[in-house]
Amino acid sequence: MPQPIGLFGGTFDPIHYGHLRTAFELWQLLRLAEVRFLPAGNPPHREQPLASPELRLRMVRAAVSDQPSFTVDDREMRRGGVSYSVDTLAELRAEYPDRSLCLLLGMDAFLGLPHWHRWRDLLGLAHIVVAHRPGWKAPTQGPLGEVMVDHGTGAIRELHEKTAGCIYVHAVTQLEISSTDLRQLVVAGRDPRYLVPDEVRQILLETQCYSSAQ
Repeated sequence: MPQPIGLFGGTFDPIHYGHLRTAFELWQLLRLAEVRFLPAGNPPHREQPLASPELRLRMVRAAVSDQPSFTVDDREMRRGGVSYSVDTLAELRAEYPDRSLCLLLGMDAFLGLPHWHRWRDLLGLAHIVVAHRPGWKAPTQGPLGEVMVDHGTGAIRELHEKTAGCIYVHAVTQLEISSTDLRQLVVAGRDPRYLVPDEVRQILLETQCYSSAQ
């Protein structure tokens, strides 16, 4: 069976090294064929992004351009309307009916999963991989605790042998970079060097997109 495809969604407003390091570590650890970045067009669970969809897409493409295993999928931006993950996964499942798909989530996103549209359907379409802080423990009670009991696995091989249905939790290096703080830093006229790739830094400095959005 071909190696799994990792799916990494988000507003990426802007994308930064925290996103990229998490994706890179999971790509290596899980032996993924690729990590596909899926910038959200109209996210339902948070405020609207400040940068335009076109500019966020441009920054994501610039950020991953030097890593061959990272690709960009703009389907959520092209689709229009609210960007529901279950719709995106259903499309990808139709395109890759026999392929393992791994939805990569941060700890905060995973804890908010019960608030997502048709969240219980996600595991019928993909595996869920949770990147968390060292020392964090997965929930044992409530809706998430129930699905962890039914779907949790500690075996990476299951992500390769099955096309969907598992939850795998793994600690990754936590770079304390926040897109919110990053935007505020740029608005204050400070340099985002070493927080974002140089190509993204140049876009931020040239466009002044967050200053104009205030």
